[in-house]
Amino acid sequence: MKIDIFCHIVPQNYYDRMMKLPETGTTIKKCTANIPAMVNLDLRFRMMDRFGDYCQVVSMAAPPIEAMGDAKLSPELAQITNDGLAELVVKHPDRFPGFVAALPMNNTAAALEEIDRAVLKLGAGGVQIYSNVNGCPLDRPEFLPIFEKIVERNVPIWLHSSRSSASPDYVTEKKSKFELWRVFGWPFETSVAMARILFAEYFDRFPDLKIISHHLGAMIPYFSGRTDPGLDQLGARTEREDLTLVGRKPKKRPQEYFKMFYTDTFDSLPGLRCGLDFFGADHEESA
Repeated sequence: MKIDIFCHIVPQNYYDRMMKLPETGTTIKKCTANIPAMVNLDLRFRMMDRFGDYCQVVSMAAPPIEAMGDAKLSPELAQITNDGLAELVVKHPDRFPGFVAALPMNNTAAALEEIDRAVLKLGAGGVQIYSNVNGCPLDRPEFLPIFEKIVERNVPIWLHSSRSSASPDYVTEKKSKFELWRVFGWPFETSVAMARILFAEYFDRFPDLKIISHHLGAMIPYFSGRTDPGLDQLGARTEREDLTLVGRKPKKRPQEYFKMFYTDTFDSLPGLRCGLDFFGADHEESA
């Protein structure tokens, strides 16, 4: 049995609701139209059949729920999404043995309720969060209760990248060009989010925390020669006002914390070898 644990889909009920929303700069309608298998199950099943005994743990496709609606709307969008994902699992258990819940991260109280609803009522196997929440880092205090609730429910986090063309490649420009925001920006985003989680000491605070980092740990395995000695010298190259951030010494070297993340596979054989060498097969989660 081959199981894709980080596979995206757009449930029909969410797609119908999404098409009534303004575009908000995400180009989600254009992206979804260009990948019909995101919504069309017949087409998706024909593609899956090419790989034999193969199934998918499904999660919502980008962009994040909180990018599609404000704090009042996002809880409704998350509920619609998770109801749709759960329905796919019930209707097609051989194709979709499980799903990962979406959260309205711009509404902490609603996110906490949705974790309980999705896990306890709908049977979600975990939750998906993105590398930032509308530009806010995940180590902000308002997101700590979400991590606490996830650990309480004893489910993993699927960590996905979030970056758009609104993040310029250079500070002198207003937008990213040539899709570089996605090709190079997404791995950067994920890597920074992993590091911020590390330095927030979440792995020490929550020993049972499990995070599956998308795209084989992003930049982390490929830049281990820099993350290893570079972060051991934390603060040596920063301006004085930044040195307050390094007053606490982690219990382990940063490199050891990075290896506590789990990952999925990626589509480059040399990259796969590099990721497996860094994380180890027991932290690489595609079967």
